[in-house]
Amino acid sequence: MLTIGQLASYAGVTIRTVRHYHQVGLLPEPERDRSGYRSYDAAAVVRLIRIRTLADAGVPLARVQDLLDADPETFAGAVAEIDQRLRAEIRELQQHRRRIAQLGSGDTLAVPPEVSAYLELVRAIGVPDEMLEAERDAWILIAARYPDQIGAFMADKRTQLEDPRTVRFYQLIGELLRSTDDEAEQLVHEMADLLVELFEEAAASGQLEQQDLAMDDSAFVQLLDSMADTHPQVIRLRELLAERGWAGWTNIERA
Repeated sequence: MLTIGQLASYAGVTIRTVRHYHQVGLLPEPERDRSGYRSYDAAAVVRLIRIRTLADAGVPLARVQDLLDADPETFAGAVAEIDQRLRAEIRELQQHRRRIAQLGSGDTLAVPPEVSAYLELVRAIGVPDEMLEAERDAWILIAARYPDQIGAFMADKRTQLEDPRTVRFYQLIGELLRSTDDEAEQLVHEMADLLVELFEEAAASGQLEQQDLAMDDSAFVQLLDSMADTHPQVIRLRELLAERGWAGWTNIERA
């Protein structure tokens, strides 16, 4: 007859595991002998090995008891069902691995692939990281609020990048972030003039009328605007735009 340590050794498990199987009812716990010890026979070793084999194969402990006592047909059906579940879990884990690989660094965390690709285009223009991080955070919010429209938003942004004036605007932002106080005012004026030109064209083509359809949540628009207003030069730029008859930031309109 075997001690619990010998039983565990022969079955390839730990004593703690044997005791856990006792607690959950998978392995009957023998009565103590006159000396106060429990002893196990060969049948206990065989049952424990079968339990370990099923557990190692990914069978939940809650299902092990049923499989130990199942007839061949029931056993085969249960194994097929468990195999299907494991395949689903593997597919899910593979998806997690692909997502983790796509994240790379924290810069792309919570950013849809379309946005990430767009930001790389902006980076190639020479926009500094400070600006990229601010725009990235804004797009994280937009993608969460309007997930079904992010593809259309990005297509529109990529089209805007084909306009040299948009590229120049991004470059001016970079120059502004690196400028002295004396240079900043001139750069902000140039940015305001450039934006007004773009706004006038958008208004003439009817594009501005579509803004409220794309982003119909006024509270959310205000939230995005508040992110831009954290930079003093953006506040100054909005003042100059207001002087030229334009209001808003995320959604532009004539003042």
